[in-house]
Amino acid sequence: MCVMKTKLKIVYLFFFSILPLCCSKSQPAPVTPQTSNNISFSKGADVGWLTQMEAAGLKFYDSTGTLQDCMALLKSLGINSIRLRVWVKPSGGWNNTSDVVAKAKRAKALGMKIMIDFHYSDTWADPGHQTKPAAWTSLSFNDLKIKVYNYTKGVMDTLKLNDVIPNWVQVGNETNDGMLWPDGRVSTNQNNFSNFAALITQGYNAVKAVSDTTKVIVHISNGYDNSLYHWMFDGLTSNGAKFDVIGMSLYPSYFASGWSAANSQCLFNMTDMIARYSKPVMIVEVGMPVNDPNAKAFLTDLINKTKSITNGKGLGVFYWEPECYNNWQGYGLGAFDNSGKPTAAMNAFK
Repeated sequence: MCVMKTKLKIVYLFFFSILPLCCSKSQPAPVTPQTSNNISFSKGADVGWLTQMEAAGLKFYDSTGTLQDCMALLKSLGINSIRLRVWVKPSGGWNNTSDVVAKAKRAKALGMKIMIDFHYSDTWADPGHQTKPAAWTSLSFNDLKIKVYNYTKGVMDTLKLNDVIPNWVQVGNETNDGMLWPDGRVSTNQNNFSNFAALITQGYNAVKAVSDTTKVIVHISNGYDNSLYHWMFDGLTSNGAKFDVIGMSLYPSYFASGWSAANSQCLFNMTDMIARYSKPVMIVEVGMPVNDPNAKAFLTDLINKTKSITNGKGLGVFYWEPECYNNWQGYGLGAFDNSGKPTAAMNAFK
């Protein structure tokens, strides 16, 4: 999620609703809900902006107004996992490998699980933007595959040298239309599904070469859109893509029927993905407007629904940049108020 992505969500909801979808509309086999007390369930936060915010002088406070380290504060609020995006050569350096390693080490020192989110870009990658890193633009497709492998392995090796082994790695971010355009863009050429699948597999193989315990996620947005997920994962699986987990974003502000309906449709989609592809699922991004009075109810309901999935196949829920406040970078879907204190929404993670 990003400011630019916010403006593009509605456009892409329409775009992907009219894509020719070759998928069955049949109902999935029912999945029996069960109550889960599994302590491995991940209640997470993406904090990619944190070091940049700290460098700009922003501070974080608990509900009593006591100054706190942000990650420690998040842990005290029930967050047990941290998600970090990584860019190849970003302007200003934020979210490059060294910045990601610094944040990952902080999370590990607090005993938190770690997700690394490869954008394979110098900047934001999302449904509307999957721009190659500038240094990769002239590569042939074969060389691009090699670069994806070597770059992914290089970041993983650097993390390992710093005693950090991620629990999960995303190969691509919100790849609704593939990645590393135009080579891996699937809406313009259905034959590109084989390219996209090959790029995913290169990232998967690189991750496993460093850590065979790290789970690899393929992530797309609009977790309530079952047809989109059929189209995407039918295409990837039929082309031999390797991955372990299906990751979803869910931003109910962009869903006309409201948050409760979005959650219900997302649960249907999650259970269908598990039944159809035999993969666990994870909500890797959520967000609500900071002043929305329904934010806590939305999160509580979504966490409970994800936990209820049988056999622990619903792995967790991550809030995107909850620490963002005071309209940082023009973003208004954080979960801290303008004084730097957590809002009531964060109580859903306790």
